Amino acid sequence: MIRLLMAEDHTLVREGLKQLFAEAGGLTVAGEATDGGQVLELLWRGHFDLLLLDVSMPGLSGEELINCIRTRYPSLPILVLSMHNEPQIVRRTLKAGASGYLTKDCDPDTLLAAIHRLADGGHFIAPELAERVVFDMSAGLSPILHERLTGREQQVLELLVKGHSLKDIASRLVISHKTVSTHKTRLMKKMNMANNAELIRYCVTEGLVG
Repeated sequence: MIRLLMAEDHTLVREGLKQLFAEAGGLTVAGEATDGGQVLELLWRGHFDLLLLDVSMPGLSGEELINCIRTRYPSLPILVLSMHNEPQIVRRTLKAGASGYLTKDCDPDTLLAAIHRLADGGHFIAPELAERVVFDMSAGLSPILHERLTGREQQVLELLVKGHSLKDIASRLVISHKTVSTHKTRLMKKMNMANNAELIRYCVTEGLVG
């Protein structure tokens, strides 16, 4: 029996996955977390064979959370199940220490196959994602500006260009105002932007916002 820790902040997604695993057999959801803090607490308290992780949760999340888990639990397989399919995000997530990556629109059989592959010590990337990552890397192009950002910095960028204040961003991401300000300073420096207007123009040009 594979003991899963499922980290997902959307109740409907968790319930759907639990039903899938119950019907498949051989899997049990031994723990559920809705933010990064709960993930670390449950890992400290219990034993799990695999972490099924959404990288866009409140608080500590994404690459920062994966790095933290890898430092403390280097042998734990981490399967990312995300809404993001951008090659640069997949690459950064795998580089941080994830053992596999799937998008939430994958079919149930692919998810089950990935879980079993990781539980057996392997790795798994959705074929269509692997192809995009390979061809994206082989293009030989210089990294575009937003690829320099961490996952958290990208979250802050997205909310900034949508018009949210630093205080609102802090509340949404469950981090301090000072931390948001630090992320903004770093992302502005990495992207060589002087103000919010330049950020918005860039994001519109790159198709990052509607």
